[in-house]
Amino acid sequence: MTHEPLADVRDMYLAHVMFRREIGLAPALIRGVADGDVERAAVVADHVRLVDTVLHHHHEAEDEHLWHRLVERAGADAEPVVRTMTDQHGAIDELLDEVRAELTSWRDSADPVRGEALAKTVTLLHERLVEHLAVEEEQALPLIEKHITAAEWGQMIAAGAADVAPEQMPLIFGLMAYEGEPGTVRDVIASMPPEVSSVIGDLAAQAFAAHAERVHGTATPERIGAAR
Repeated sequence: MTHEPLADVRDMYLAHVMFRREIGLAPALIRGVADGDVERAAVVADHVRLVDTVLHHHHEAEDEHLWHRLVERAGADAEPVVRTMTDQHGAIDELLDEVRAELTSWRDSADPVRGEALAKTVTLLHERLVEHLAVEEEQALPLIEKHITAAEWGQMIAAGAADVAPEQMPLIFGLMAYEGEPGTVRDVIASMPPEVSSVIGDLAAQAFAAHAERVHGTATPERIGAAR
């Protein structure tokens, strides 16, 4: 394994910044929906559900492809980190279940009382997620860079995207690339198949701008800080 290229984890930061930004902005979006405006509630709910789905598959892929390999290869250095990662994933999954249940009832009614309860749950999710992502970046990613191959990393990324509809891929990449460091975005695009890499940049930017205008009321929503 030592002779194989090791994982380039920079694309993980693109995803993390997206999760922090979109889940962080969601409570205000929910509270901004007028009583009974089910059309606007559907727009916001669909957006939250999209980000939730990407996050869920992202964590599933990590659980399946990364943690056992880290323990096998890094032993005692990895065990407490992996234990923290899996515990935090479990806690976040529980909150995601709550968000989904509350989202469904609020979407159908645009009831402000239900909306306030949902906004509070999403705020708690954001707090837990910010804590988790910081620990992952500080403790897990340095181990991944030393012990996970580029091929294994690619398997994890592919698994995370496996259940995403192809027509949603430009938007999801646009969500991640919005605050991405240009060099990182270029390198991620360059790693894609030629038939994808030749068009994904423009498609992603267009898809994100249209989606952000619909959801946030602007093609340039608030930024939380560029990914590395």
